[in-house]
Amino acid sequence: MILSTFWAVLLASFLACLVTSIGIYVIFKYKQWGNKNIAYFISFAAGVLISVSFIHIIPKSISMVQSAPIYLLVGFMGMYLINRFINTMVCHDRNCDNFAIGVIPMIGIGLHSFIDGVIYSVTFNVSIFTGVLTAIGMVLHEFPEGIVTFLLLERAGFSHKKSILLAFLAAALSTPIGTLVSFPFISSISTSSLGILLAISAGVLVYVGATHLLPAVEKEEKKYTIFSLLAGIAIAVIIVLSKG
Repeated sequence: MILSTFWAVLLASFLACLVTSIGIYVIFKYKQWGNKNIAYFISFAAGVLISVSFIHIIPKSISMVQSAPIYLLVGFMGMYLINRFINTMVCHDRNCDNFAIGVIPMIGIGLHSFIDGVIYSVTFNVSIFTGVLTAIGMVLHEFPEGIVTFLLLERAGFSHKKSILLAFLAAALSTPIGTLVSFPFISSISTSSLGILLAISAGVLVYVGATHLLPAVEKEEKKYTIFSLLAGIAIAVIIVLSKG
């Protein structure tokens, strides 16, 4: 039973990795089209990440551990401090706006994707059916995450090869790594510990969406990004409803 559960978890996490990788490949293949429409991808991703955080991850984490709001603040302010460190210690005198807009979302999405892998381990150990329902909802947002991570890294000044590699590591490979790291210890991971991880993840995603992605959309000055933002919110609602 444990062995079959392990293979089901591994299959789900590698499926998520594959979907994200396809997103990276597609946007690399059609780079000119991607750069032209990056504002729409970014606003869509912002809608998904912020909405999923507020309507699902935050309430879920609070139901698992009462101190979740504290860790929500830790996740949000932690990303802020990382951003400040990059701007003051790494960038010094040069303009790092583009650098930060690539690296900060990469870190946030990477942490979120790693925790996704942990969540697969937990839900499939509850039951295969619960795990499958969770996987359906979570895989829906993997494709745009890969696209956005790659495009923002390129905009940050990374080469094509480095952007592909970093996007793959952060947005795609981190999910099966999270699964492989957590599965052997899943029986010892308490509900409160998972709640803490979820709260930190939510804080990170709200920071990434609200302070990096949405301001980046406004700079693009595209007329119809509001529709892609609303589409992202709608997808988030579908994800939550699909999990029942």
